[in-house]
Amino acid sequence: MSEAATATQPTFISVGTGDSERQIAIHERAAGKGTKNVSFVWLSGYRSDMSGTKAVELDALAERAGLGCIRFDYSGHGQSGGKFTNGTISRWLEEAIAVIDHTKPKKIVLVGSSMGGWIALRVIQELRKRKKAPAIAGLVLIAPAPDFTVDLIEPNLSDVERRSLAERGYFEEPSEYSPEPNIFTRALIDDGRANRVLTGIIETGCPVHILQGMEDADVPFAHSLKLVEHLPADDVVLTLVRDGDHRLSRPQDIERMLTVAETLVLNNSQ
Repeated sequence: MSEAATATQPTFISVGTGDSERQIAIHERAAGKGTKNVSFVWLSGYRSDMSGTKAVELDALAERAGLGCIRFDYSGHGQSGGKFTNGTISRWLEEAIAVIDHTKPKKIVLVGSSMGGWIALRVIQELRKRKKAPAIAGLVLIAPAPDFTVDLIEPNLSDVERRSLAERGYFEEPSEYSPEPNIFTRALIDDGRANRVLTGIIETGCPVHILQGMEDADVPFAHSLKLVEHLPADDVVLTLVRDGDHRLSRPQDIERMLTVAETLVLNNSQ
């Protein structure tokens, strides 16, 4: 793990207004000049932050290769402000766009893990609506979970969980990765419906590489196969890791991710 990637203090930007204003923590490594004027933009998963292994190793790759790397924490995560239970896909998407607007990269490779894959797809949809936006050189999706609230949570809710959503506005479930339970709010689930991407053709306009573990207990690999079907116009590569889990954080998984990310940059430079 790179010491340089972890030693610097984040900068903060304000996103939202009034009661919705929150401070978002950012780590930015400036991109080099010339053909490598590319920045990775890291988009974390649900309850993950920019200090995770994959994010830090991506930043270390950027340092070695003279590339840029932009990492940030969603509100309610890591070093950012705001309550986690106020979080929705729309809210975290707004923050991702605000970070890109603030850092002003010229060319980006979006790297999204789990829920971050969903947000990455929504970021691209929003940027493609603009006349002026960073060029998108590629998209790396790690165990992507687009529409997970609709496709993976809602159909599997127990009667107890449905009652808790109706009466308390949230339900809890044990987390495999933390002693604290996962909390899923009614606002997150309702907002998820408004941000669905697996409803038609997704046009990214860039090469896409998906990394998916076949032993993923959180996001079945069939979900990535479904995503590929919605990307018919793009250059898409799907790598299935036979013994890979959801996190794909083993040394060999990290190396695979870094190779894919760097290859997208190199191919774009040719």
